[in-house]
Amino acid sequence: MLEEKYNQIRNFCITNSDQNSIDKYSKYFKDGFDGYGIDRKVFEDQKDFWIKTWKDEMTIEKYLDLSDIILEKGKGEEISFAICFLKSESANFTEVTFNRISKWFDLGIDNWATTDVLCMLVLSSFFIDKRIELSNLKEWNTSNSEWQRRAVPVTLVELIKNDLSPEVAIPIIEPLMLDKSQYVQKGIGTLLRGLWKIYPYEIEEFLLKWKDNCGRLIVQYTTEKMDKDYRKKFRKAK
Repeated sequence: MLEEKYNQIRNFCITNSDQNSIDKYSKYFKDGFDGYGIDRKVFEDQKDFWIKTWKDEMTIEKYLDLSDIILEKGKGEEISFAICFLKSESANFTEVTFNRISKWFDLGIDNWATTDVLCMLVLSSFFIDKRIELSNLKEWNTSNSEWQRRAVPVTLVELIKNDLSPEVAIPIIEPLMLDKSQYVQKGIGTLLRGLWKIYPYEIEEFLLKWKDNCGRLIVQYTTEKMDKDYRKKFRKAK
């Protein structure tokens, strides 16, 4: 049954592929865009159709099993479908669900786009709805996957609107401050920039502590909205 559903997804993606969109999106991916270029509205309508149609036969466990198949075989929008399917079951999320998702980075989460969609739609829900503790996310800091490490700060970005404080965020991301991945650094910088808008003193103190040793993209992204002259104080000491 799940293989049949995967084949439906694959056939839909192939049928609705658009080479012009693929060419447009490719410039945002270092290794090219590995997807179909499906129109956003077409994607959303089909996603809603499948979730509604499969409502009585699919459970969170079956969606997780289907997602494993998609992550191993699929690409681009197919993986986005898997993420959306799981999001529809967020009321049933548990720590077991979180641990299953953590294995996706070994299966097929291999770029910044799918990582960020996963963070925005699924991972953030675990913490917003208090399904698990944030300490579970901190365990990902030592992952061999740069995408799983990127997921740590990017998930926290989604929690800013839910009153995430520097006192909570900084201990979670500080072990990543020396990370060499540009994608992890950009994720950290985006998080710190978002927190800086609300807690400027705390974030500036933290950045001053790390500015001479952390990746430059962290500083660049964090200070992006600061006054041009003011941000000079965060330059690396010569």
